[in-house]
Amino acid sequence: MWRPMDQSAPPHRRIDGRLLRSERTKQVLIESYLDLLRENPQIPTANDIAKRAGCSIRSVFERFSDLLTLSFAAADYAFAQGMAQAVARNVDGDRQARLKSQVETRAAVCERWLPLWRALLRHQHESEELAFRIERMRDAIVGRLQLMYSPELSTLSEAERTAVLLALEALTDFESWGRLRERHGLSVEAARDVWIAAIDRILPPTPTES
Repeated sequence: MWRPMDQSAPPHRRIDGRLLRSERTKQVLIESYLDLLRENPQIPTANDIAKRAGCSIRSVFERFSDLLTLSFAAADYAFAQGMAQAVARNVDGDRQARLKSQVETRAAVCERWLPLWRALLRHQHESEELAFRIERMRDAIVGRLQLMYSPELSTLSEAERTAVLLALEALTDFESWGRLRERHGLSVEAARDVWIAAIDRILPPTPTES
């Protein structure tokens, strides 16, 4: 008996392929959103994002209910990328090695993600989820400071340690980096040098080994 040849893939493979294409499109939309933010501080429109991603506006809203949801996804992507980018180096090094390592890492994160950070702050009061993501990023920054400057911080009382950490967090905030780079026109290297010198002055003396 003659039977028509079915050249289509099995149903589960067709579904897997659609899901894979959908996930790829989501990723392209997130990256397009971030690229547009780096070029212009204004929040991009759905039309701008779709045009940059090479897809339809419908594709944007098929994957994200609104642009705020897209910003959540971008924040999660940035947090994961930032954590991977900010691998702790020279944790056991001397004071200058730790200063240089921490500042280089933090500066690289600020240089890459400052536009997104500003966009997130503009919308932080619109969503508890977004506010949570912002606080998680801030907690990660403080955690890295505690790790890199543990020897110096260990010599302080709890109140003194908290005060120093607050000062260091403010000093190495995204907007601090933005002012050095944009308002004062410093190069990446010069801005890093400013941070290193300032942190070095704020930190207490490094305890000597017995």
